[in-house]
Amino acid sequence: MATIKEIAEIVGVSSAAVSRVLNYDEGISVSPDTRAAIFAAAEKVGYKKRVIYPKIDHVALLYFTEEEDELEDIFYQNIKEELTGQAEKMNIQLSEYTRQNGMEAIPKDLNAFVAIGWLNRQEINRLYQICKRGVFIGTSPDEKLFDAVRPNMDSFVTQIVDYFVEKGHKSIGFIGGSDRNIDTGKPSMDIREWSFRQSAQYYQCLREDFILISDKFTVQEGYRLGKELIHKQELPTALCVASDTLAVGVLQALNEEGIQIPEQIAIFSINDVNIAKYVSPPLTTIHIDIPSICETALELLRNRVLNGGEITKSIFVNGIPVYRKSG
Repeated sequence: MATIKEIAEIVGVSSAAVSRVLNYDEGISVSPDTRAAIFAAAEKVGYKKRVIYPKIDHVALLYFTEEEDELEDIFYQNIKEELTGQAEKMNIQLSEYTRQNGMEAIPKDLNAFVAIGWLNRQEINRLYQICKRGVFIGTSPDEKLFDAVRPNMDSFVTQIVDYFVEKGHKSIGFIGGSDRNIDTGKPSMDIREWSFRQSAQYYQCLREDFILISDKFTVQEGYRLGKELIHKQELPTALCVASDTLAVGVLQALNEEGIQIPEQIAIFSINDVNIAKYVSPPLTTIHIDIPSICETALELLRNRVLNGGEITKSIFVNGIPVYRKSG
C-alpha cells in the first residue's frame, strides 16, 4: 500500500508537506509545481487517502422481518450483515431491535434509524414521533416521511418480459406474491405483478389464467402455485417468478411432473440468492446488489444526520441479469 513517505521521497519534500497538500491545507506554502508533483506522484503510486468518518451514535437498526421462509430470511440476513459491516467502517454505531422487542423497546434519544422489513401505519407514525431521520431498505412505506432505498423491481420485471419476447415467447406467465396495505394490513398488488401486467399488456400477451399470486413468498407457496399451473389446460412457454424463493418451489413442482426446463417452459426470477446456482436447472435471475443498496442507505443516513434537510429521497438500485440454464 502506497504511503505518504513514499510520495515524499519521490517528490523530494517532507512527509508533513505531502500530508498537508493531500488534505488541501491552504495554509501550507508550496509552489504550484510542487503541489502538482505531489498529486501526480500520489496518483502514480496509487495512494488513497484514508477517509475519516465522524462518529454517529444512537442509531437503531430495525430488523422487522417475518421469518416465514428460510430462503427469504437469508436474503434479509445478507442485507443486515452487509449493512452492519459497512456501518462499522463508516463509524456508525448500530443497535438492533426486532419486531419481537416491540416498538416500546426503541429508545427515545435516537439520532437516526435504518429499517429492514415491513411496518404498519401505527408503527410508522410511532416511529416518526420518536425520530424523523430514518431510511427504509427494500420498502418505502411513506415517502413523505422517510428516505428509502429499494431494488428497482419495476425495471427487473420489465427486463424479464422484454427478454422473453426477444426470445420469441408469446405465452408468458407470472408467479408472485402480494404486498400489504400499510393502513389496513390487507393484501395489495405487489409492484412486480403490476409491472408484469403492464409489460404483458404492452406486448399483447397478458393472460389472467397464467398469473398466480400467493400471500407469502415461500418455497412451499412456489411449489403449490407450480402445481396449480401444471394442472391448467396448457402451460405458458415462459414464466416470470417474483423471487428465487418462489422459483425454487416452482422448479420442484415442474421437475416432479417431468416438465423440461427451459425446453417446455423457461423460468426467470429475481434476487440471485446463493442457492439459485445450485438448483436443477440453475436459475436465470436478476442479481440484486446488496452492497450498493446498503452503501446508498448509509450515505442517506449520514447526510440526514450531519447536514439536515427536510426533503426525503427515494432511490432505486438496478440489478444485473445472471443467465443460467433455466431461462
